Amino acid sequence: MFKIVWKESLTPVIDCLKVEAPALAAKARAGQFVIIRVDEVGERIPLTLADWDAHEGTITLVAMRVGTSTHKLGKLKSGDSLIDLVGPLGRPSEIEKYGNVVMVGGGVGIAPIHPIARSLKNAGNRIISIIGARNRDLLFWEDKMQALSDELIVTTDDGSYARKGVVTEPLKELLEKGGINRVIAIGPAIMMKFCSATTRPYNVPTVVSLNAIMVDGTGMCGCCRLSVGGETKFACVDGPEFNGHEVDWDITLARQKIYLKEEKESLARWESCQCGKS
Repeated sequence: MFKIVWKESLTPVIDCLKVEAPALAAKARAGQFVIIRVDEVGERIPLTLADWDAHEGTITLVAMRVGTSTHKLGKLKSGDSLIDLVGPLGRPSEIEKYGNVVMVGGGVGIAPIHPIARSLKNAGNRIISIIGARNRDLLFWEDKMQALSDELIVTTDDGSYARKGVVTEPLKELLEKGGINRVIAIGPAIMMKFCSATTRPYNVPTVVSLNAIMVDGTGMCGCCRLSVGGETKFACVDGPEFNGHEVDWDITLARQKIYLKEEKESLARWESCQCGKS
């Protein structure tokens, strides 16, 4: 059991939890992820690390309430526990001094770009961050990203806050000015696809983090397989970060929808049970 020592809602549908996991916190590195189970009947879900503190022995997780498991996670309070927590998993981010690095975070993807931006900043890079969401209510950690960034651009799709538009628009403007050495984009798969398409004509290396459907997280089940550069890769052991220009986005997007019907049915049943308890 892994105790939740602190929890808050970052937005109406996004939760942040600090969890006791001293062994994990001691080894965690930027870009890695964990797999959790909320309870004995819960599915195993991967969450990229949003932060950690080796001294405290804690890790920080951020999750959006979308399906049954993340809604269950959102119901937990400080003092409650997760039944399972495995990690750190996956390959850490490649941290070097590249020069001018653009960090693009979309929606809940703002959380995992935070520790990567921090590590890149500490390595001597100039950090330009673009964070965006559908609307103001879904934005969070603007202050944290501002503290790490030499320049911060904020967008909302509907224009309810900051610049109206999607994250690829300021990304293209930066690329047109030149001098960008690397782009790291994390967020919804469709956002990462279009970020990769935006950077391709400029030949700027672009890294994406693919949070695929997973079961064991150690490369045994093959559930998280992807096509990258014409080869089969596994997000859990070969990733989660990949060259966005080499990802077969059609396959990636299709695989994410495999259990959409079952996920909706599961959430409907769970919500019905919750109504029965009230």
